[in-house]
Amino acid sequence: MTLLPSALSRLLLSASLCLIALPGHAFDEFITRDGHRLLEGAQEFRFAGIHAPELHRIEDDARGTCAADPRGWGQYFRWPTADEQTNWIKSLVKSGHRAMRVYVLSVATPSDAECGRETHILPPAEPGAMPRLNEVAMVHYDRMIALSEQYGLRLILPFIDHWKWWGGREQLAAFYGESADDFYDTNSKTYAAYQDIIRQVINRTNTITGRVYKDEKAIMAWETGNELKDSTEPFVRKTAALIKQLDSNHLVIDGTYLKVNKFSLDDPNVDIISNHFYTTNDNNNPEQVRQDLQAIDGKKVYLIGEFGLRDAEGLDAIMQAAVHTEHDGARAAGAFIWGFRGHRHNGGFYWHKEYTGHYSYHIPGFPEGEPNEERKVVELVRKAQAQMAGLDVALPLPAPEPPILRPIADPRTRIDFTGAPVGRSYRIERAVNVAGPWHVIGDDVSDGIQEYRPYEQTLFRDTDTLVPGQTYYYRVIAVNESGESAPSNIAEVVLP
Repeated sequence: MTLLPSALSRLLLSASLCLIALPGHAFDEFITRDGHRLLEGAQEFRFAGIHAPELHRIEDDARGTCAADPRGWGQYFRWPTADEQTNWIKSLVKSGHRAMRVYVLSVATPSDAECGRETHILPPAEPGAMPRLNEVAMVHYDRMIALSEQYGLRLILPFIDHWKWWGGREQLAAFYGESADDFYDTNSKTYAAYQDIIRQVINRTNTITGRVYKDEKAIMAWETGNELKDSTEPFVRKTAALIKQLDSNHLVIDGTYLKVNKFSLDDPNVDIISNHFYTTNDNNNPEQVRQDLQAIDGKKVYLIGEFGLRDAEGLDAIMQAAVHTEHDGARAAGAFIWGFRGHRHNGGFYWHKEYTGHYSYHIPGFPEGEPNEERKVVELVRKAQAQMAGLDVALPLPAPEPPILRPIADPRTRIDFTGAPVGRSYRIERAVNVAGPWHVIGDDVSDGIQEYRPYEQTLFRDTDTLVPGQTYYYRVIAVNESGESAPSNIAEVVLP
């Protein structure tokens, strides 16, 4: 991928963003805290979901690895299109998600240029100065927030990562010749830079909504960072106090995990205590929910920010513990299973394979994901969402909206379309007149291929005998158990 010059990138992004219609606002109030409960207005706010880390930046695993990255994994990244972000957020909301935690702001690394990557946080313009926010990157972040407001999704936004996958504390420290551990030292240059990033983000004006981030109701909470397991009392106290000083509207999550910091329970600036459950940490079980609730003892809200990488039966046991386990009336406010990937702009889904062999989940769940128990996982999450809303079973999915058919160069080679949110299968139709009649050329077509590789594969191609020079028209209809969509846009092609 060749990166455009920054000024041209901003111009192209601004033009594309003007095409997004934002007809209204989904939220009337901020999420607030009452002791161990979250409130939306006067009602308790609870949520369950499949964690969607990449609503603002995509790991494009289908491209393989970048050998120039010395960290070994060498992922390629790309920014999401407006269609992609809209599709993902609609998919989450239509499947029952009320809130979502995303992944961190990415930090620049020396190998970014060779691997064709851009990040959210750039090095200082001159030695010793503060880091800079990449405007190209932040416009995508703006759009994520704006679309979440439009469609009704609350966001949990962590700042910096303990780990190096997207660039984290180690890469931030490298700007100042310091070590990764200096991130937690409140007297270090790295910590001063971290504080400045927090200031820049909270005070940023959203280029789409025109609101400062601290006034965005779609944001539910700021999280000090992702899995900041070495957090100290001075680190959490100073960070939480800074966030609250800058922003009185939003809640603060202590981004530590694997333990409950007792000092955070007494800190008036900390609202939510989070933990992540994984087998590698020996805590991926329903009993951990009870242990955490007992340790918090009702002093703060409790969130299971991530759990996963195990069988559906085990995931269901943990999710049901998140729904039902109580300690003196306190329950988990929410829980997210790791992790979701959404539709690609030109068809199929993004995907990621974990070291355990588990793949990311696709909504609403597809037969191709059966080795990953994808449909079971989506359904157990939807059951928990219903239970948290006081229902016995999940409501049926809404019928899908029309997919988006992409321009067709040669239908015999490939026909690409962006799948509809909560669509399960597709019907492909062809006509020789734009008004029809339409003939079905593909039925029960799935876009849920696991590990889909669009650079080598295609979702569908027209295998009928076609006449060179003839004009053909194509459209696509999405189907699920609740009905079918209106037809997509029509693509016209003169057969080569």
